[in-house]
Amino acid sequence: MKEQIRTAGVWPKVGKTSLIMSLVSEEFPDEVPLRAEEITIPADVTPERVPTHIVDYSGTDTCTSLYDETHMACIAVLMSMPQVTSHWIPLINERTDKDSRCVASCQVFKLTVFEICILLNKVMTPTFLMQCSAKNLKNISELFYYAQKAVLHPTGPLYSPEDKEMKPSCIKALTRIFKISDLDNDGILNDNELNFFQRTCFNIPLAPQALEDVKNVVRKNMSDGVKDNGLTLKGFLFLHTLFIQRGRHETTWTVLRRFGYDDDLELTQEYLFPLLKIPPDCTTELNHNTYLFLQSVFDKHDKDRDCALSPDELKDLFKVFPCMPWGPDVNNTVCTNEQGWITYQGYLSQWTLTTYLDVQRCLEYLGYLGYSIIQEQESQTAAVTITRNKRIDLQKKQTQRSVFRCNVLGARGSGKSGFLQAFLGRNLARQKRIREDHMSYYAMSTTYVYGQEKYLLLHEVLPDFEFLSEADLVCDVVCLVYDISNPRSFEYCAKVYKKHFLDSKTPCVIIAAKSDLHEARQYYSLSPLDFCRKHKLHPPQMFTCNTDEAPSKDICTKLTTMAMYPFGIQLSWSCHMILTLPVCVCFCSHAKLRCMCSCNRCTYCICHNLLNSELVRSVKAKLYSAVLNRHMTQADLKNSTFWLRASVGATVFAVLGFAMYKALLKQR
Repeated sequence: MKEQIRTAGVWPKVGKTSLIMSLVSEEFPDEVPLRAEEITIPADVTPERVPTHIVDYSGTDTCTSLYDETHMACIAVLMSMPQVTSHWIPLINERTDKDSRCVASCQVFKLTVFEICILLNKVMTPTFLMQCSAKNLKNISELFYYAQKAVLHPTGPLYSPEDKEMKPSCIKALTRIFKISDLDNDGILNDNELNFFQRTCFNIPLAPQALEDVKNVVRKNMSDGVKDNGLTLKGFLFLHTLFIQRGRHETTWTVLRRFGYDDDLELTQEYLFPLLKIPPDCTTELNHNTYLFLQSVFDKHDKDRDCALSPDELKDLFKVFPCMPWGPDVNNTVCTNEQGWITYQGYLSQWTLTTYLDVQRCLEYLGYLGYSIIQEQESQTAAVTITRNKRIDLQKKQTQRSVFRCNVLGARGSGKSGFLQAFLGRNLARQKRIREDHMSYYAMSTTYVYGQEKYLLLHEVLPDFEFLSEADLVCDVVCLVYDISNPRSFEYCAKVYKKHFLDSKTPCVIIAAKSDLHEARQYYSLSPLDFCRKHKLHPPQMFTCNTDEAPSKDICTKLTTMAMYPFGIQLSWSCHMILTLPVCVCFCSHAKLRCMCSCNRCTYCICHNLLNSELVRSVKAKLYSAVLNRHMTQADLKNSTFWLRASVGATVFAVLGFAMYKALLKQR
């Protein structure tokens, strides 16, 4: 809606200045100047709460000033019948843009029915014809009210008088509004949905009798306008056609503008792209309420309740969009079922991926779905959570993020794409059925870390380490993939690590892909295992997607865990020295603890070595023999029990000593 209106009165010596003076003074002026000064009607005294500027034109003004005024004006008010159709309306249509409107006001004693018909046939822009008189104070305020109304609520974009029906662009916009308001997607607006629509657009619900009256009006004029006591799309469109034909097009405009449309029936930039400032080193995620909203959208379009969207269901979901936003590559970016249809998990993963990589596009998509309207929010920005700076997470050694990015690097043919597709549960046989032009450089799915659901984004980086951009290096964890059957494959991983990640704080993991093939000796100076030991990395993780079932996701769980906890701790021992111990990330799989390193310095390795010591082994063996064979003497049992208690006591003493040392440091 326009913030202000500029009205220009043209054609000299026909009484327009008298009309302007009578509007201001509410009486006919005795003396009329050649030209009235520009008048501003404040917003608080106009029905639409929009300020209006009235500009007069005199015959002494130049044609240039007239052209300038008509070009700047939203409304051109024409007085008298002579030369209106032959001169003034063509001039205004030529000099003004398509948003300008023309209101013809003819003096009473010069207006005939025949002349009205001629004028209506000549004027191609929306026009109001009104009888008015400055001397009799007739319809003066009404003239400028309708001039304002013609600008704020134009009929031209909505309705075609020649065809006596709404224009296609208006039908398209109202159809989208109907589908958004149809919360259960049954093709009918029931009483609850109609009340929600009424409250959303007009801030007041409809009384039960008013609802019945509306439906009765539709029933009388259309046989299929009401179905199952609800309003169909045809009935919804008929109601708005009726509003327009009865001169209440401001009702339709109120609905359109509430759902984000401008005067050209296009969604405004302010509606689709609300301002959202993202600080550096911060990421964007969807909040819980947004996931609930997306879940409701999924549920109302999953008509067969198979937790997947078929092509027809997906097409129906995106009917409120101007075009299909998801291409065939999306099916290879997120999880799908055996038929290749996007599952519920894949659907949420794609939305999470879009929010993380391109939050403005996510806001645009949510705007098409009517998020701010359904959720009763000011804009789509309420759907997004901006995470705190990653440096703060490192300082506090904890994170609240739920989406983590892993960049996958490796030489050509090393198995990067296979690793991404395996994350989506596809073995080698399923991957061979994917078209090359439908492949994706991203893979998004969920993993569980200590019982918490997290999203892991795998991004395949093109194999050119000489031209890696900043975006290729910014991530939470790095995955370096090499082909164990190719003797030259590991060299690329070693060079990339030494050039870009040697001094980086980003965790790195090396994956030995295609482990089902024969392992070839790498031509690099160090073997992959020795390279990892030298640079204090975890040993290479064996991986293959050539399996009968879905490939294992254990490595992806490890990657997510490393992305969540890239921190270090300090432990103090009572032997007069302080050791800085890196945290060893331990992973729980089938109720067994597994360590990815053999550094003999981390917490896990110390405990592991203690449990594997000869003393504990002997105690364990004797206890087993006592339980199984029951031939252990009482003295042996006491001796074993003593050493077992001593081991446990030493462990407890070490933990308590560390806690006391930290407490003393804080006090100092």
